[in-house]
Formats: sequence, C-alpha cells, structure tokens
Amino acid sequence: MHAISSGELCYWADVMRRNIVHPGASELTYEIRGITELAHEIHRIGGRPIFWENIGDPVEKGEIVPDWIKDIVADTVRDNRSFGYCPTRGVKSTREFLAERVNRRGHVKISADDILFFNGLGDAIHKVYTMLAPQARVIGPSPSYSTHSSAEAAHAGSNPIVYHLKHDEGWMPDLEELRNKVKYNENITGVMIINPDNPTGAVYPPSVIKEMVAIAREYNLFIVADEIYQNLVYDGQDYLPVSDLVEDVPTISLKGISKEVPWPGARCGWMEVYNQDKRPMFRRYIRSILDAKMLEVCSTTLPQMIIPRVYGDPRYEGWGKERRAFFARRARRATEILGACRGVVVNEPRGAFYLSVVFNERLSDRMNLRIEDRKLEEFLQHRCPPGISLDRKFAYQLLGSKQICVVPLSGFVCDLPGFRVTLLERDDAKFEQVFASIASSVNEFVSSE
Repeated sequence: MHAISSGELCYWADVMRRNIVHPGASELTYEIRGITELAHEIHRIGGRPIFWENIGDPVEKGEIVPDWIKDIVADTVRDNRSFGYCPTRGVKSTREFLAERVNRRGHVKISADDILFFNGLGDAIHKVYTMLAPQARVIGPSPSYSTHSSAEAAHAGSNPIVYHLKHDEGWMPDLEELRNKVKYNENITGVMIINPDNPTGAVYPPSVIKEMVAIAREYNLFIVADEIYQNLVYDGQDYLPVSDLVEDVPTISLKGISKEVPWPGARCGWMEVYNQDKRPMFRRYIRSILDAKMLEVCSTTLPQMIIPRVYGDPRYEGWGKERRAFFARRARRATEILGACRGVVVNEPRGAFYLSVVFNERLSDRMNLRIEDRKLEEFLQHRCPPGISLDRKFAYQLLGSKQICVVPLSGFVCDLPGFRVTLLERDDAKFEQVFASIASSVNEFVSSE
C-alpha cells in the first residue's frame, strides 16, 4: 500500500474538486475578540494581568446583577417549562408583553407574531443579512459594529458599503453622503442604523433619524435599526426609539437583554418587525428569516421567560436610572482625561458604554511606545510590520507597554485612525489608573516621531 507523504497531503488539502470557500469568507473579521488572542500571548510572555477594555461585558468588568433579578431567574428555573422547547418565534407570553410595550407608544402597531427571538443578537444579525438576495446590499455606518459590517459584506462577497459618521460633528451621520450613495447604487436595498451607537457612544436625535427614514421612504428601502442600547441613553438626551419615527417604512428593530439585565451569557435577542404588511416582498423576506429559524427549532427558553417579570418589576426603572447615571459619569470623566491629550478628538458619549478616540495629528511609522520588556518588544516587532495601520500599531504596543486592551478603529470598517475603549470598569481606582495610562500613552505615541 502506497504511503502518502507530507507533500502529497499538502497537495490534496489544497486541490479539491471545486472551491469550497465562500466568496465573502475574508470579510468575516471581529477585531473586538480577535485582539484578545494577541493579549493572551502578551500575558503569557510578560506574565502581567491584562486590563480588558475591548469587550462590552458589564459582568466581566465588575457589575453585580441585583439580587431581585437573580431571584426572578432562580424562580423561573423552578418552572419546568423553562427546560423545554418554546415556539420558533419565541415564548408567546413574552412576545405579547413586548408587543404591548411598542403598541402603548401608539406610533406603529405590532402583534406577537411580529417578534422573533434569536440566540443572541449576533444570531439575528447573521439571519438578517444571509437571507437577503445575493445582490441586495445594506448600507451601514463607518465606524460600524463589526458583526453588522462583516455579516453584510460576507453575504455580498464584497467590501461593506458605508456612510460616514462625522467625528468632528459629534459622530453624526453624513446624510448627504448617505443620500448620494443610495441614489446612485441601485443594489442598496436597506439602511442600517445603530442608535445609541457602538463604537462611538453617539445618540442620534429624532431629527436625524427622520431624515434617514425619509431617504428610505423615497428610495423604497427597508431599515435595520440596532437598538440593543435603547435603554442606556443617558438622561436628558434628545432620543426616540425608531418605532416612533418610521411611520410606514418597513423596519427591523434589533433588541436584547445582554446589556440591560445585564446577561450577555444568556444569548437572548429579538427582532421587532414594523410595517411588514405594507410591502409584500418585505413580508416574504421576513418569512424567510422565520423559516431559517425553524431549521434550528427555537431559541433558548429560560431567558425569554424572565423578560416580562424583569422589565415589569417596579424596581426596574429606578435601577436602570442609576445605571445610566453611572455610565454618564464614566463618560464625562473619560472624556476629561483623554480629551486633554495632544493630537486627538474625543466626543463625549451620550449613551451605551463606549468611547471612540480619533488621532487628528498626522501619524508616522516612526511613532512608537516604549516597551520595557525586551521579549515583548521583540514579539511585537513581528506583529507590527511596515505598512500596518498605525492605530493597530498603537493598540498592540499599548498592550505590550501597559497591558491595556483596546480595539483599533480600523477594526470597525473605519478609515480614521483611533481606538475604542469601554466605560464599564466598576472599580474607581482601576478606572482612573487605566485611563491615565491610556492618556500618557497617547501623548507618548504622538510625540515620539
């Protein structure tokens, strides 16, 4: 019997009957978690703990879920139904509860059947884009949350189509650019909005959303609105949910409990569909998403069952107000610290728990951070070759010098050099330490040429 050599193995691994790689495979990037691999390697080499400022997990950063929410979860676990399948659309009583919350506002009317649950919002986002016709494109913001941009681009097998958020105008959308791109690209069939925004923390006022809705109406588009941070708009901001503003435009609103309860490990998100009765093609598209979900049977039952009890609890509103006030304080303080740095633009967040910093000084390949550990310096020299995006170089060297993990803005479909940091740290002293270290590193980097 002929023994297969290693060379033959390599040959047969690379030569197949047909190319089996999806044309959009190279678009599947997620820098938010991708940078953690580098951070773990730096921890292995240097032996120092990492300050994780890359992922929006409130629990990981020290937030304690209130006992009254834990009691609701524990009590629900005792209900034997929480261990079984639920309907494909989701637990009916929960969908009825959520539909009534929308209907009470009176701007659009939906039923329980207009709501569909998923195993986390990432699952919902994946279905939204993969069930589109191959040529149909959804234009999204830049910078943009990576799950949206990657899923949309992978579906199309092409680069994302974007409208820019203007960092010198509080990260407001460039509406003129949006209109022109929609007007001259007939493949654009939808507009994606993230409000409050990730990664910038911006909150778009109703006047801006109304203009985006008007563009969608004029060109017969649908809207995808990621509103996962809807209940984390800081008090006093001019904000309305998209359900108050879309009128007759077909819309998908994406929501979840990962940031609110907070329970990111529950992987529980849902879509609310508005005006699917207005466009037969849009209704058929939504039906295809439901049909795809049927192949998975259903989403996790337990977290769905707790939603009416948590959201309906008299303690929920006051607790949410305290959380918003906490993040608003963090946003102000982080803006004070980083806004004093040389060569950056920092817009104070108005919602969610992220802040994005843009380098407005011309960056150079000669800019560097000092890394005292020689092994780490040598390791990062290989990870920062000539031509690497300079915000990525800063993020990598920040890991090596200060063990702080942030996400380069270039990882968010963005041509502006900068980085995103979270505002989640519950320990005041650690928060001050981390942001002071980032600020000193920014100053060192832009002054090092």
